[in-house]
Amino acid sequence: MNTHPNTKGCLYLVPTPLDFGCVEQAPITHVLPEATLATAAHIQHWVCENAKTTRAFLKRVGETHPLIAPLPEQSITELPRHVHKKGDHQSGFDAKPLLTAALQGHDVGLISEAGMPAVADPGSSVVRAAHDLGLKVVPLVGPVSLLLALAGSGLNGQNFAFVGYLPQDAAERSARLKQLESLAHKTGQTQLWIETPYRNAAMLSGLLQSLQAHTRLAIASGLTLPSASIQSHSVAQWKKGLKGPDGHTPAVYAIGP
Repeated sequence: MNTHPNTKGCLYLVPTPLDFGCVEQAPITHVLPEATLATAAHIQHWVCENAKTTRAFLKRVGETHPLIAPLPEQSITELPRHVHKKGDHQSGFDAKPLLTAALQGHDVGLISEAGMPAVADPGSSVVRAAHDLGLKVVPLVGPVSLLLALAGSGLNGQNFAFVGYLPQDAAERSARLKQLESLAHKTGQTQLWIETPYRNAAMLSGLLQSLQAHTRLAIASGLTLPSASIQSHSVAQWKKGLKGPDGHTPAVYAIGP
């Protein structure tokens, strides 16, 4: 961490537990290593997805590692809402002003609501701005749901693609699923995506209606929690009555041959 006021600070990418929005929470020391917690505790300037959840995260960190400043004295800046909706690379957003503190010699933390910022979450514009400003970028160790789900799926981990969210419209979603399934069978490439928890039931129903019986479907939910579930079966097996994730738990979906 930077202790020299005449030098530039670093941009730390601070991962958070994957239990955002879940009824239960894992002990923070079970999912984040000591070095990550210690670094987070010594950062006072933050760029985040949501200020409220950032304060909740820092409160959890403070229970094991004294914070450099009390919560009311933490400098927390939210990314604009249009960046969330349109994506960092499509909104034309200039994140450089958010890193003024780093140019003044302070370390800055980038954080999202769950997992690793800038991976399936906002923040890549901030990372790009840091590189353009000559700041050191340091990703800290922590859980990444996509990789945990992939590793536990039994699908191809040598060739995979994350495709974000699928269309909400049933017909458009079905067409997209068939497109991804064709690509997976043609190339062997695992296709991964995420969904808002309250649409988990609709997603599973759409999958079973759209995919071929021999396609393998893996669903991982509640990762890092005691109630975590990773199921990987053919669509034919899923149709025999296997249960998917509930409407409150984040899930990662993957298909492949």
